Amino acid sequence: MTTRALFIVKGRRKGAGLSLCYPCRFENHKVKNLPPYTNRKFTLTKMHQSHDRFLKELLSHPQRAGALLRERLPEGIVKSLSEKPPELVDASFVDEELDEHLSDRLFKVETIDSRTAFLYVLIEHKSRPDRKIGLQLLRYMAEILKQWEKENPKWKYLPAIVPFVFHHGISKWRFPNEFLPLVNAEKAWKPYLLNFRFPVLDLGKIPDKQLSKDRHLYVRLLAMKYATRVGRQMTVRQLLIEALRAAPGELRPILYYLVNAYNYDEQILRGIIREVRPEEEEPMMSQFAQEIKKKALLEGIQQGRQEGHLEGHLEGHLEGHLKGLLEGEAKGETKGEAKLLMRQLSRRFQPLPNEVTDRIQKADPNTIEIWADRVLDAKSLDEVFWE
Repeated sequence: MTTRALFIVKGRRKGAGLSLCYPCRFENHKVKNLPPYTNRKFTLTKMHQSHDRFLKELLSHPQRAGALLRERLPEGIVKSLSEKPPELVDASFVDEELDEHLSDRLFKVETIDSRTAFLYVLIEHKSRPDRKIGLQLLRYMAEILKQWEKENPKWKYLPAIVPFVFHHGISKWRFPNEFLPLVNAEKAWKPYLLNFRFPVLDLGKIPDKQLSKDRHLYVRLLAMKYATRVGRQMTVRQLLIEALRAAPGELRPILYYLVNAYNYDEQILRGIIREVRPEEEEPMMSQFAQEIKKKALLEGIQQGRQEGHLEGHLEGHLEGHLKGLLEGEAKGETKGEAKLLMRQLSRRFQPLPNEVTDRIQKADPNTIEIWADRVLDAKSLDEVFWE
């Protein structure tokens, strides 16, 4: 009999021997959409959304998600995994009030003895680690089992769940990576109380050269590591360029992340593009011009508030202008990304069928970004647009 198991990883919004797979889902559990822009804490919210989108997109790619899990999960767990790729489960379990600081990814994998397992990735975007993370994991694990039981009412054994925490804040992880230390209990009671351990990936503790053996995963983790270490962003620029030269297909998503998460001005961004793909300098900078303008306006509003220099009517005018930028961003970003994607596809699979161009023009930015990420490795249009 085939039994099922679950692995869990904690965090916000690929691997050796793993191939492309199709996403699966808990049928009764819908994914929560990312929160829209609001007038509250513009800069902080935008930063969290940048981290969230960047890492979620990374983990949506089976090869990179597999590489991360195989490199960072305990050796005993990795050795028990089969060569089958992880399947992304279309579900999220993070509470809405926490989704500015946390996000998650759930994967289904198979072990070497044909058991099915789920890997739940919870990503933490807080600058300092949360000592109560074990309780949050317990709640999400219980919710996963609840949803699983609805689809398997005649179960004989529950699936195994292994939690994994991804932390990329400034402060080092300093708390026990198990649940029981959160419980205030007599020593004699502890053998009878619930406990579980969870691996923790503390990105800041890992030396740059040891972030990953996978060149695509490496450059993404490198960019994330220094996004929260503002004082070292200039010194890591050359290292980012070298990493992008080894994985030039990552330039576009990395550049988008740098625009929002780094203190890099237009000149520095142009220099990075020129060093990696000089022929793309003008098209890419044109695409990111609106994003750079919006970021500068955000920073101006924040600085004015801190220094007390913004009068009420001026602040309202600036925020109104910013709101207009934000409302126009979706259309502008989608149009620019769609144009760039069609250009990339035309170079490899020209001429493009009309139904393909129509589909791209009607897609949202997140979907276009996923398709664009597949272009480099895809051998056909079907491999770009699989659902």
